[in-house]
Amino acid sequence: MKKLNEFPEIETERLVLSKLKEEDLDLVTEYLQDRIFSDLTSNIPFPYTRKDAEFWLKMSEEAFYRNTGYTFAVRNKERQIIGAIGLHDRDGDKAELGYWMGRPFWNKGYITEAAKALIEFGFKELQFNKIYATYFLHNRASGRIMEKIGMEQEALLKQHLKKDDEYFDVMMYSIFRK
Repeated sequence: MKKLNEFPEIETERLVLSKLKEEDLDLVTEYLQDRIFSDLTSNIPFPYTRKDAEFWLKMSEEAFYRNTGYTFAVRNKERQIIGAIGLHDRDGDKAELGYWMGRPFWNKGYITEAAKALIEFGFKELQFNKIYATYFLHNRASGRIMEKIGMEQEALLKQHLKKDDEYFDVMMYSIFRK
């Protein structure tokens, strides 16, 4: 992954993707109180606490400084955080895409809009060859987002993720620079 000295800001038609900030954490904690976020993702705990949000902010900052990842706050044009999206380096020439959106903002196309912009950023600015994402089979909506942004189904990864002492199959989608 190409190293950027400053955390970038990406603007889309309706959104601003920018660096996570300490002042975002109260809203992040509020959004992620809903059990559904833990049920649909591999790395959001339940219950979600302010300490979890602080840890996530710290990990996101460290990933940027180590050049292993970019976690963006997804903001509306008023600059209020409504979700998050990130690209995390896996072996230098590929990255994993991950995202969540606060429940009041579901079904408005925000993650699709943010993900399209982030994929373009990943290919053009960071020079990735491949960007991929996975979803739990019970989260079909996430798979539909992956299809809308041009990703194609690549593989069913059996018992790939362990959460709460249970193994889950996940579907992997990917998109390539060329």
